Amino acid sequence: MRDTRNLKLLWVSNGEILAGNLPRKQLRLVQAWIELHRDELMADWELSVNGEEPYKITPL
Repeated sequence: MRDTRNLKLLWVSNGEILAGNLPRKQLRLVQAWIELHRDELMADWELSVNGEEPYKITPL
């Protein structure tokens, strides 16, 4: 989901919104996507923290 007008920050571990807001329907979609891709997201986080290029993850 790419909305460059209204960027949001979500916490990957639980899908909680850390900054901004998101309509309930879109939030549920993003939370479901996080559930499906949690392992990939965490692996990419580790790569990024170590200065490596993260893998691409299938978008919504």
